[in-house]
Amino acid sequence: MRLFAAIELPESIRAALLSAAADLRSALGDLDARWVEPEKLHLTVRFIGHVDDDRAAALIDRVRTPVAVRPFEMRFGGWGVFPRSGPPRVIWVGVTEGAPALVRIHQELNARLEPLGYEAEQRPFSAHLTMARVRTGKRGASVRPLVGAFSVPDLPCHVSHVTLFRSHLSPRGSRYEILATIPLAR
Repeated sequence: MRLFAAIELPESIRAALLSAAADLRSALGDLDARWVEPEKLHLTVRFIGHVDDDRAAALIDRVRTPVAVRPFEMRFGGWGVFPRSGPPRVIWVGVTEGAPALVRIHQELNARLEPLGYEAEQRPFSAHLTMARVRTGKRGASVRPLVGAFSVPDLPCHVSHVTLFRSHLSPRGSRYEILATIPLAR
């Protein structure tokens, strides 16, 4: 099974972000991109990847205890593109408040998973919300200035837990299943 840990977003935050994304999408015109569906909008704090069924229970037990981070407020702000140069592959929204807490959550999950053989990614964690995946990068030079010119609604999002998801892949796209809720320390 394919697993990841993420921060779920309240419906009101998702709706505001998707409204802002619709404006950006219109401005980008014919850009060949797959935009994230509303029910799949989340902020990944640790992608785990494939876990054999016989190892899943141990992994879930390992990550479900409270994370040593107090509940916090998170805010989004500013659009961006990955990678920073060359053809764009991902359009994202950044985190303007709460990023240090997200980094600590990421690090703690890494520490919990490493003894089970799940190594951390080599690149540094960058707290962001993926909004679209660009299929072709022919318009790289023209996309960045347009994306950077758009704003994001300033809405606070209270974070009190992390959710462990299973991603079911199919030809029609992915479907997410909640496996565990991991509380933040109180």
